[in-house]
Amino acid sequence: MLAGLLVAAAAAGWVDAVVGGGGLLLLPALLIAAPSLGVPVATMLGTNKAAAIAGTSTAALTYARRTSVDWRVAGPAAGCAVLASGVGAAWAGAVPQDAYRPVVLGVLVAVAVFVTLRPALGAAPDPRRRTRARVVAAVAVAGGVIACYDGLVGPGTGTFLVLTFTTLVGADFVHGSAMAKLVNAGTNLGALAVFASGGHVLWWLGGLCAVCNVAGAVLGARTALRRGSGFVRVVLLVVVLALIGKLGYDQWAG
Repeated sequence: MLAGLLVAAAAAGWVDAVVGGGGLLLLPALLIAAPSLGVPVATMLGTNKAAAIAGTSTAALTYARRTSVDWRVAGPAAGCAVLASGVGAAWAGAVPQDAYRPVVLGVLVAVAVFVTLRPALGAAPDPRRRTRARVVAAVAVAGGVIACYDGLVGPGTGTFLVLTFTTLVGADFVHGSAMAKLVNAGTNLGALAVFASGGHVLWWLGGLCAVCNVAGAVLGARTALRRGSGFVRVVLLVVVLALIGKLGYDQWAG
């Protein structure tokens, strides 16, 4: 079981660094292991954040060192994300999954159709979209709405962040991923602080998963920077379709 969790953590770090959505791999694995470890779901949510923050922070540093980051967008969004994700984490468990799953599923289907029909999206930067109003909207959506969702639920957060920065402020997929990692590090920090304050973190397991998550994140960030936006777009579609399949199964067959 432990070996499986560590493999899932490494794979999640790679996926998260490229385009987000690593929670689709690690969180279900942790939830499956919860009964064997005799811990509640909230503790596994907190443990997931302990591993994820290591990976997203490492990926953010890798991107920042190797490519330019629009700090005027990513900085404020990351700061807001710490608070918003903390609020979401405080609500975790109070909102039943049946309430959010159809909404997220609908959004993901729309994202898949949108990205498929817009092959030029994220292929190259579009500075014309970077207006003051769009920057404010990107900060509000990424640092507020999506950050709260990450604290509350999590899976797909990185993907939503990448799409926010590409559609609203015209970033290409590589630079959108770079900004997404900075904001995602903020969301993980805020949520982790809330879970830790309630004693809902298995630090030994989170630490082991964090090591593997970091290894996957470094490899994923370097792969995305080397392969470019076309590669990130393909991975984005694969992750979105996987999320749709997972949530669809939970909705109608789970």
